[in-house]
Amino acid sequence: MSGQGVVTGLGRAHSVGLNAFSAKEIEIQANVGQGLPTFTVTGKVDASLREARDRVRAAIINSGLKFPDLKVTVSLAPADLPKSGSSFDLGMALAILAATEQVVTDRMRRTVFLGELGLDGGLRPVRGVLPALKCARDRGYTHAVVPIPNVAEATLVADLDVGGARTLSEVVRWLSGDHVLDTVTGDEALPPPPEPADMADVAGQAEARHALEIAAAGAHHVLMTGPPGIGKTMLARRLPGILPPLGPEESLEVTAIHSIAGTLRAGHPLMTEAPFIAPHHSTSVTALLGGGTGLARPGAVSRAHRGILFLDECAEMGPKVLDSLRQPLEEGEVRVSRRDGVATYPARFQLIMAANPCPCAPAHDVDCICSAVARRRYLGKLSGPLMDRVDIRVRMDPPGNTALMHAAEESSAVMRARVGAARAAAVERWRDHGWLTNAEVPGSALRQRFRLSPAALRPVELFLRDGRVTARGADRAIRLAWTLADLTGRDRPEEADVAEALLYRDRGAR
Repeated sequence: MSGQGVVTGLGRAHSVGLNAFSAKEIEIQANVGQGLPTFTVTGKVDASLREARDRVRAAIINSGLKFPDLKVTVSLAPADLPKSGSSFDLGMALAILAATEQVVTDRMRRTVFLGELGLDGGLRPVRGVLPALKCARDRGYTHAVVPIPNVAEATLVADLDVGGARTLSEVVRWLSGDHVLDTVTGDEALPPPPEPADMADVAGQAEARHALEIAAAGAHHVLMTGPPGIGKTMLARRLPGILPPLGPEESLEVTAIHSIAGTLRAGHPLMTEAPFIAPHHSTSVTALLGGGTGLARPGAVSRAHRGILFLDECAEMGPKVLDSLRQPLEEGEVRVSRRDGVATYPARFQLIMAANPCPCAPAHDVDCICSAVARRRYLGKLSGPLMDRVDIRVRMDPPGNTALMHAAEESSAVMRARVGAARAAAVERWRDHGWLTNAEVPGSALRQRFRLSPAALRPVELFLRDGRVTARGADRAIRLAWTLADLTGRDRPEEADVAEALLYRDRGAR
């Protein structure tokens, strides 16, 4: 189709670009002028955006519209911000159509456009819609147009009029006032997410079950060791079932991370339950922390934000991979440097690790054929600085013969009620400071504003004097003591709570 007779000029459309977890308004300008027929995209764009030239040209022509047979220049401003992905396709096409006066409307000034274009003019879903539209709303935009599969996610943003489109021509007719965009995805019939497995399935292991309940109540980190087949993985995978649901702000934050990662569930995008992320023991540092070309994408630690990161067979992982967790565990965020800058993502997760006691891992410890050096080297991959950040260590032994024959253990629902009450007490106590769990409270606050009585701190002083705990470990033990007090309904920890917390750190799990 020829572009002869097409009006030349300047057109504008608006979109949003993502820079790791932050979003920024992007103005798309298209200039159509005299010169050799070329199509240039400027503004620090990556390969997928340079390829957009062919997608946009074909989509305009196959939608029954005219692509100018002139010099076309598209600029994405600000020019110094790295831009990647295909979400700007729709905005680029509309800016060109506005420059050639095939679209004339005031709606474009208060609307952001997100979506990838197919060669046939169809709109395809993109990542990061939720954080992008939150930015658009905050910048004063009143309307947003997204692909139909992204509508459920887009409508999570309040105070923004969202419309879903299937094709470019639908958007053009909407701008002209001849079409009403859909606000449903057609996926409402999808089944809800499956219910988490129940703790009642685990036979015996009362000590480990109690340890995980304490960990859930305060978001503490756990290491479980023991021979294979005794329930370490079963317990870890049932931990989400005793965690309380995410709060409204937590839910949107977690959903935004998974939107950027492209892991949202179709039809049910809002994540209301704590995520459970379990990477394979052969995972790399990049997969764990985040990475990719240009600007880093969220890794496993960020996808586990406000949830659980489960490392099964952690002693099989590389020491560098394990030690890369030290900074996120301490700071609650991860910073990854790449070519286009430093990406910062939230990473306030609960670490659960499981390991066999030695490489041969027999069912009974007396059958072990490993030397004492081999056993020490095996768990020696869990470095001292990493283990100093682990609050609870549990050594699990095979259950007795009668444990498998007893009635079902306590259900997840019963445990979840106790965990929810303990977390509610912590939220109320730390409300004025913005901390949601005991694990987030800084050590300085525990030692000053919320300092325990000298009698309660006596076990910590003894452990510090004997060198059995570091200063960081002492702070973590006091956090754990607060959780023990919350589970029993006390206002403040007593000496017995502090002593029990120190024993959980000192048990022979290594």
